Amino acid sequence: MSLPPPSVAARRPAANYWADTRCAKAFWSQSELPVFHKLVADTLDLAAPQAGEAWLDLGCGGGTLSRGLWERTGGTVGRVVGLDYAAANADRYAVLARDLGAGDRVRFEHGDFSGGLARFPDASFDHAVSGLSISYAEHFDEGTGRWTQAAYDALLKDVHRVLKPGGRFVFSVNVPDPSWWAVGLRSLVGAVAHSRRPLKFLKNCLRMNQYGAWLKAEARTGRFHYLPAAETTAKLTAAGFTGVRHAVVYARQAFLFCATKGG
Repeated sequence: MSLPPPSVAARRPAANYWADTRCAKAFWSQSELPVFHKLVADTLDLAAPQAGEAWLDLGCGGGTLSRGLWERTGGTVGRVVGLDYAAANADRYAVLARDLGAGDRVRFEHGDFSGGLARFPDASFDHAVSGLSISYAEHFDEGTGRWTQAAYDALLKDVHRVLKPGGRFVFSVNVPDPSWWAVGLRSLVGAVAHSRRPLKFLKNCLRMNQYGAWLKAEARTGRFHYLPAAETTAKLTAAGFTGVRHAVVYARQAFLFCATKGG
């Protein structure tokens, strides 16, 4: 598979592969990488879900974190809502809810969080999680002909709005100029050996790296946001969060943040 050349000019490119089924399926293969398992476990450790809580999973993909929230509470979590731009993930969530016996307590909503979270009322969730997703909130300023960080900043404020006082936002984001090969090579051999469909897994890994090249190229135009930890901390603080802390994870290619809504 080859992707069209990414835009390098400060203009709105036509392509947004996040909506494509092939892109969604390629990134499902992350769940077979041991280094990704560690990221998920670290995220869930920090999230520390409890019985009866309502959770929002932003950029949920196939539902790995949603499943973890359910399993960490032994199925006693109140509800988990996954929001993602790729409609293909709806089928994955339907299977997930069926396998867990969760009914409508684990459900998927299709939408682009670049436009905010207006569908959710104020203080409608106890906590929120996100795995390597919120960096892709995008806003193009037609007046200046440039990408801006407005959607990213607005998303952080919207997450703060939909959380109850004391709610935690636990999320991972890639470091500046991330190396997808560093992630893949750290655990590729073991992942292939344990994959149920190794050839398909390798094909999807190659696709992930191709999409990764597109993501990094678009980040250089300002469309996506691989920010230093200090800048992300400042944005969280500006959005109203307190107690912001982070760690370097995912083969040193991501930051894992935890921030709290004061109350």
